[in-house]
Amino acid sequence: MRLRVRVKPGAHEEKVSREPDGSLLVSVRARAQEGKANEAVMKAVAKFLRVPKSRVSIVSGPSSRTKILEVPGSESSGLPFLIGW
Repeated sequence: MRLRVRVKPGAHEEKVSREPDGSLLVSVRARAQEGKANEAVMKAVAKFLRVPKSRVSIVSGPSSRTKILEVPGSESSGLPFLIGW
């Protein structure tokens, strides 16, 4: 399953929320330096989806605030239901 994600690096608190357009808004404390925010985003999304971090990868947008993440094999696991798709 691929997810469209908007990232807010340097946020006060870490959280994941669903946007009206179906994408996820991921706020992370880490700054966008040396890939630290990307790592924090993958960790936050994995925790939100209740999957291992190793299953979450960035498909596009590694240097952008809008990213496409992939979570392989999640279509059959009930994750779309969990996040409201």
